[in-house]
Amino acid sequence: MKGVNALSEEQKVTQKYDESQIQVLEGLEAVRKRPGMYIGSTSARGLHHLVYEIVDNAIDEALAGHCDTITVELLPDGWVSVQDNGRGIPYGINPQKGISTLEVVFTVLHAGGKFGSGGYKISGGLHGVGASVVNALAQRVEVVNCHGGKCHTIAFERGYTVEPLCEQGDTEEHGLTVRFKADGEIFEETEYDFDILLTRFREQAFLNAGLKFIFTDKRTPEGESVILQYEGGIRSYVEHLTRQRDAEVLHPDVMYFAVDKGTSTAEVAMQYNTNYNEVLVTFANDINTPEGGTHEAGFKAALTKVLNDYARKNKFLKDDDKNLTGEDVREGLVAIVSVKLQEAQFEGQTKSKLGNSEMRAMVDNLVSEKLSEYLEENPSVARAIMDKAVTAAHAREAARRARELTRRKSALDSMRLPGKLADCQDRRPEVTELYIVEGDSAGGSAKQGRDSRFQAILPLWGKMLNVEKARVDKVFGNDKLSPVITALGAGIGDEFNLEKLRYHKIVIMADADVDGSHIRCLMLTFFFRYMRPLIDNGYVYIAQPPLYRVHKGKQERYAFSDSERDVILAELGNGALADRYKGLGEMDPDQLWETTMNPDTRTMLRVELQDAIAADQMFTVLMGDAVEPRREFIEKNARFVENLDI
Repeated sequence: MKGVNALSEEQKVTQKYDESQIQVLEGLEAVRKRPGMYIGSTSARGLHHLVYEIVDNAIDEALAGHCDTITVELLPDGWVSVQDNGRGIPYGINPQKGISTLEVVFTVLHAGGKFGSGGYKISGGLHGVGASVVNALAQRVEVVNCHGGKCHTIAFERGYTVEPLCEQGDTEEHGLTVRFKADGEIFEETEYDFDILLTRFREQAFLNAGLKFIFTDKRTPEGESVILQYEGGIRSYVEHLTRQRDAEVLHPDVMYFAVDKGTSTAEVAMQYNTNYNEVLVTFANDINTPEGGTHEAGFKAALTKVLNDYARKNKFLKDDDKNLTGEDVREGLVAIVSVKLQEAQFEGQTKSKLGNSEMRAMVDNLVSEKLSEYLEENPSVARAIMDKAVTAAHAREAARRARELTRRKSALDSMRLPGKLADCQDRRPEVTELYIVEGDSAGGSAKQGRDSRFQAILPLWGKMLNVEKARVDKVFGNDKLSPVITALGAGIGDEFNLEKLRYHKIVIMADADVDGSHIRCLMLTFFFRYMRPLIDNGYVYIAQPPLYRVHKGKQERYAFSDSERDVILAELGNGALADRYKGLGEMDPDQLWETTMNPDTRTMLRVELQDAIAADQMFTVLMGDAVEPRREFIEKNARFVENLDI
């Protein structure tokens, strides 16, 4: 018998459960025991999060009006230094803890000036746990604090105070310097990526007009140094995003609207361009909210209503025309919505969605009033926007007709799935896999080698449509994409329904060469633009077929890189040979199963989306029309590629 009652009598006796088994973790032990609860992971993503937490505290000082410069330095041996010219931290004895307040901030969770109403009007920090979490997960932290005319130092190791608070004398300077080294016992790696941090600091500089970031890489003599400061704020941010898309703008000036009501502010910057995709990025207290929330809902509702009202009033829509949809009016739009408020309510531990209902009305009213005025005062811009939105609506209607035609055809064909699809026997999405395979030859091997109980195979031939350069009406009916849409069964675009998805593992399996890389990039672009929830929910994977078969006599092994090939050749000794696979079609079914499809032996990469803004920009650079940004990207990153075939 299986289940909760399947314990033997002996087990029931020995599994004692009493007060001795209730463990209380004191101080910062809980953070070291479960770091993922506080910074997400102990991978490179969590490592960089440590820097964000200290920098966010400095930004809070800027939001409070006490800091205008933040200096960040990457130092040798894994050290990071963050310095601000804010107020510093009070150093007197904390009445609750009986130790210096400065020490409390770095050693006690949920300690800081963000819980009452006097310390900070607006805060983006991690609920007052940022400094203490970094301290807990660092091998060593050194603090120089200038506050109230005095300078003090203090040092910690793995959360414990090792050098007590020490006064260094009087000073006219003010602010906080935190130097720390992440703990190699906690993190999988301790090497910081300059570009990842630069992207984050640039974003924060855009969101806080006038705030200066000085970011320097001192790990090598030729290390890069960048100064980030944007007086235009989110207007400059929109210009930056549009420039990266290398698109022709419909109006030269960025529209900018702002409102300040008591303890809350809202600002919107937006500009239309000739591209087909929208870029809408939202923030609350400088925290990116990729799942949107009330501020995003208010913006979308107001934008759609204002443009429909203008279209009706000025005869861009006929009396019998349907209203423009949100998708229509946001085609080619780059927009930033940033709100700041005193008591931000975020949904979920990751703060990915804003929940304050009052912000919907605030943003809605702002956009409704200011955008209506703008369109009336700028009729030529209004006409350009209207023409684009109406054209998008016509394309959407054409796509709808194509979709209906596909559905009727499917009904007439008894709801048959794509002819080339070799479906699996199991119908439970949570256990089934769809392999999208490049080429009929590889598809044939995959069909013969698979486990047909839970693995389905869909061969593709030729290069598919680059959706980065096409509207949705061109996607439906495309002979390369239609089989994928039909096989997955969840629709595309605004109609995509994750609950109808037929497989929860979608594996892109292409050759390990340039053409295969292009196929993967085209497919990922399609998923990102039209089936984004697949990526958001971790359903998309990249198969990792071997590059080499290494053999000697009857011994046979597989290598997935040049270095692994060399190791295996050395282990097998004289007489060992390595024949490189030119493509998946060269493998027989058994080889393909054992190396690439067998869940017990295969290696697959799951596609994850850590930064939607960066992903959008990357797909635009790699798959868009502009050649120069793509050339710059290749020139900058070619040195990181060990094998251009892979």
